Amino acid sequence: MEVHRLAVAGREPLIARDVGNRVAGLWMVRSRFADTAALARATLTLGPDAAAFHDLGWALVSTGRPWEALANYEQALAIRREKGDRPGEAAALNNIGGVHHRLSDRRKALSYYEQALPITREVGDRSGEATTLNNIGNVYERLGDRQQALAYYQQALSIQQEIGDGAGGATTLNNIGSVHYRLGDQTQALAYYQRAMPIMQEVGNRAGEATTLNNIGIVYSSDDPRRALTYFRQALAIQRDVGDRAGEATSLTNIGGAHHRLGDLRQASYHIEQALPILQAIGDRASETIARYNIAMICRANGDLDRAIHELELVVDLDRQVDHPDLASDTAMLEQLRRERAQPGEER
Repeated sequence: MEVHRLAVAGREPLIARDVGNRVAGLWMVRSRFADTAALARATLTLGPDAAAFHDLGWALVSTGRPWEALANYEQALAIRREKGDRPGEAAALNNIGGVHHRLSDRRKALSYYEQALPITREVGDRSGEATTLNNIGNVYERLGDRQQALAYYQQALSIQQEIGDGAGGATTLNNIGSVHYRLGDQTQALAYYQRAMPIMQEVGNRAGEATTLNNIGIVYSSDDPRRALTYFRQALAIQRDVGDRAGEATSLTNIGGAHHRLGDLRQASYHIEQALPILQAIGDRASETIARYNIAMICRANGDLDRAIHELELVVDLDRQVDHPDLASDTAMLEQLRRERAQPGEER
């Protein structure tokens, strides 16, 4: 840090860029997002630099500012292409795809990942190839094609194990666990999450640790919501500490869901209502549908069918915007609530 500070003060861009990028690489895997952003901004006072734009974009997207991140990633991409830096170009394409994925534009995200994948193979970037395969798998998972997602995740994990990428492998283990959970195999899901957790802790990836805690909590949420709450609260504390706004919203939604299962509708509503403005601020429409659906179910349980229907109308509209796989089931629930309102005496 002192070398970087002196390089910036002395207007030595080559030293500042080299040292800044090295330090940022260490900080990002340890979820030091605010420090990384400050470091990259200082480097950029010496002129445009693809690595600094990349680091700043990563810090911004991790703290819930996807549009700002996108602008930095696009500048990084332009520089990489101008210099003929093919590995850097693939990384930038992956990052841009990641922002569009967070903004729930799955198809656009997939188009960037599919541009990145052949480049990683062309230049022999095995780690980048695994990252891209992981990203493509995540899009297919969100689109509801779980078997396709699993195939991409398993390709990624095979590469990561081959090259000894423990940190990347932990992310993939989480992703594979998520698919097994969605396929109804909770035992397998938990096994993958428990393999990922010690790796996340070993490499100091606190945001990844929080994601894993959340995933474990979700496995327990149906049968043991009190136990799930302990995991969700641990995750929330970490996410607030590192500034992970998207993760914070996820944990708040999960905590609300656990309280709902315990019959505490007031606490359920309180936590989910906290998540909603965060999701809107970061542009995560897919997660907003989940939060609004949960609010609708709470309102229904409280007998407020008008609010429940209003929330579900918003959910269905959001489902259409993001090509959500739950569109049909959410539409069916909306029609059911409309029938309930039309026949208030009907048993629910």
